[in-house]
Amino acid sequence: MATAKKKTDEILTYKGKTLARKDKILYYGSMAEKYIIMLQILESKSEKDIELATKVSVQLQLTDPTVKSKDRIVKKTETTGLYEAMDIAAIWLERALTR
Repeated sequence: MATAKKKTDEILTYKGKTLARKDKILYYGSMAEKYIIMLQILESKSEKDIELATKVSVQLQLTDPTVKSKDRIVKKTETTGLYEAMDIAAIWLERALTR
């Protein structure tokens, strides 16, 4: 007997990397690798019953748990939308992981 997979069980990915969300924070990448991207939605606006991110913080972070949290940040910036933030995140993460 085959079981139907729930939509909530699906793993989101962007350009081949895992994307996880908790409230207004998104994590892009894998904790098993040396770096991960944290995206934080700082401001948003409602448009036709949809919340659109208007200001997003992007941080390239080390995943090493022995490093203090403030020292884990390697690079950071702010953008004016989620699409632009994801584009930057994909580039930064790819470059960091290929070093």
